[in-house]
Amino acid sequence: MTPADKCRTFRALHDSGCFVIPNPWNIGSARYLEGLGFKALATTSSGYAHSQGLPDGAQTCDEVLAHFREIAGATDLPVNADFENGYAKDIGKMADNVVRCVETGVAGLSIEDATGDDAHPLYYFDTALARVKAARKAIDQSGSGVVFTARTEGFIRGKPDLDETIRRLKAFADAGADCLYSPGIKTREHIEATVKAVAPKPVNFLNSAASGFTVKDLASMGVRRISVGGTLARVAMHAFIKSAREIAEQGTFDSFAGVVSNAELNAFFAAKRKKP
Repeated sequence: MTPADKCRTFRALHDSGCFVIPNPWNIGSARYLEGLGFKALATTSSGYAHSQGLPDGAQTCDEVLAHFREIAGATDLPVNADFENGYAKDIGKMADNVVRCVETGVAGLSIEDATGDDAHPLYYFDTALARVKAARKAIDQSGSGVVFTARTEGFIRGKPDLDETIRRLKAFADAGADCLYSPGIKTREHIEATVKAVAPKPVNFLNSAASGFTVKDLASMGVRRISVGGTLARVAMHAFIKSAREIAEQGTFDSFAGVVSNAELNAFFAAKRKKP
């Protein structure tokens, strides 16, 4: 499937219904998720950073773009890129980076309004809106058809203000974002208010913890797309840490019981191996 095909497929997924877009952090996890029948995937900045022994946000733009290219090339599914704030404070440089992101073969990308500065965690409204407009223009000029998701980060950056979140999402929708996303909202009231505010544009919901909501529940609230962020990567890391600690602290190997076999993984990946 070509990048253009993936873009068209990904865009069509947002037209109706509700789908889960899980977040792999390497080729193996991407191909396993594809094998389970998911319709699209999304990268995770934290999951990939932790797999490289780094805190979230510590990687360079070049490193992240190389990761996008690797994941997009490893699967026939559309891949959405977690492109954080575009890896540039300057709007022109951010727009240039968006073009570079498109060129990796991803079918979608997200830009957030977080500054990376704890003292001032969000870009001022006008600046955030200008950045969304610049990203939209860069994608349009690329002619790629990449799906653009605009994010506002208040609920995970110490600014959990629903009114301001909705003000930003509505402005981002009007500025041409294809999908809207406010990670950190958790209650039915907040989810439904967000969906209603930007309708008919689709909303992505981050289900990164045991929220109690099923896919059916979220679909009934009008959510179109469900991601899990770095949680699958943390599940894997948690199991590794638990097992390693058992060995180091107790000298036992009980956590090895019942794990997937080497033969099973070999058979799965042999069947899914991409032909050169």
